[in-house]
Amino acid sequence: MPSPSLTQQLGIACPLIQAPMAGANTPALAAAVSAAGGLGSLGVGYVEPQAILEQAAQIRAVTDQPFALNLFVLPDAFEVDEMAVSYACEQLDALMEREGLAVRTRRPAAWAPLFSEQFAALCEARPAVASFAFDLITPAQLRELHARDIYVIGTATTVAEARAWAQLGADAVCVQGAEAGGHRGTFLHEPEQALIGLFALLPLAARAVEIPVIAAGGIMDGRGMLAAEMLGAAASQLGTAFLACPESAAAEGWKRDLARAEEHRVATISCFSGRAARGLQNRYTQAMQAHAPQLPAYPVLNALTAPLRRAASQVGRADLVSEWCGQAAALVREMPAGELVKVLAEEYQAARRQLALDVALRQGGYT
Repeated sequence: MPSPSLTQQLGIACPLIQAPMAGANTPALAAAVSAAGGLGSLGVGYVEPQAILEQAAQIRAVTDQPFALNLFVLPDAFEVDEMAVSYACEQLDALMEREGLAVRTRRPAAWAPLFSEQFAALCEARPAVASFAFDLITPAQLRELHARDIYVIGTATTVAEARAWAQLGADAVCVQGAEAGGHRGTFLHEPEQALIGLFALLPLAARAVEIPVIAAGGIMDGRGMLAAEMLGAAASQLGTAFLACPESAAAEGWKRDLARAEEHRVATISCFSGRAARGLQNRYTQAMQAHAPQLPAYPVLNALTAPLRRAASQVGRADLVSEWCGQAAALVREMPAGELVKVLAEEYQAARRQLALDVALRQGGYT
C-alpha cells in the first residue's frame, strides 16, 4: 500500500501551507487559510506562553481544520554584548530624532520570551502541526510532540540542515530558498553561505532525505506550486502571497509597498533584528545597514528596534519598519485569505491540466 501523501498526512485539501510570518500574521489569517483547504500557520516566536494558548483558541473558534504553530528555537540564556547594545541605542535614537519620531530606545525587562516556556505552551495548545526555525529542537522535545500526535516540520536552508532534521526524526522539512521573505532559518552555516536558490536547493534536498520536502521561497501562484512539485516538493509554503490579505497584520504602507516592489531592491537585511532576513530596502536600511556589524545579535536588536517600528507604523512610515517579503513580492494580490487559497488551488490544478495536455500532445507527435 503506498504511503499517504503529505496532504493526506496533514488532512488538507491542497498542497499549500501558509508561512508563519511572526509579527505579520494573525489567528484570523491562519484560520481562513485552514478553513479554505490549506494549512494555516501562526508564527508565535515573539509571543508569551499565555498568548500562544489564547491565539490557538481563537483559531479553533473559527475552524476545526488543522493548523500549525511555529516557534523560533533559541536558548533560554545567552550573553549580551553590552557595548553593541549601547552602540545600537545611540544609532537608533539618532535616527528617530532625525526622522521626527518622539520615541527612544529602551531596555526591555526581557529580550525575548523563554523558548522552554513557549514550547510548553505549544504542547498544551496541541496544534496538528508544529514547525520550527533557527535551530533543531532536542530529541526529548521531538518525542514530547509525537506523544501528543503533533506533526513536526523543521526549517532548512541547506542540504546538511535538511539531513539534520531528518536524522532527528522530524516528519517533514521545509527548505527555504534564498528568495524566501523574512528571517532565514539557517543554523549550521553562516547566513551568506546558505543563500541557495530554491530550484537548486529543492531537488538536492529531496534526493538527500526520505521525509517529505516542502518548498518555500518566491512562490506566488499555482504555477510556482506545480514547478516546485516537479522538482520534488510535497507541498509549497507561501508567505508573501498572503501579506496583502485583509487578515494580515502588515502595516498598510508595507502592503502598498509590496505591489510596487522592484525585485533588485529585495535584499538580505540584518540591521532590523540582528539576524539575516529577506525584505525591502528602505529608508531604515539605508541608514542602518552599514552599522550591522557593530549591532547586537538577535533577539537583542529585535527588541531594541521595537519602539521605532511601533512608532513608525502608527504614523504610516512604512519606510522605517521591517518590510519583510520574498523576491517576487510585486506579484502579490490583495484579496481575502480564503479567496486567495481558492485562486491558488485553481491555478495549481489548471497548471497540472495544461502540463498533462502538453505532454499528451508531444507524445502524440504534435508540436
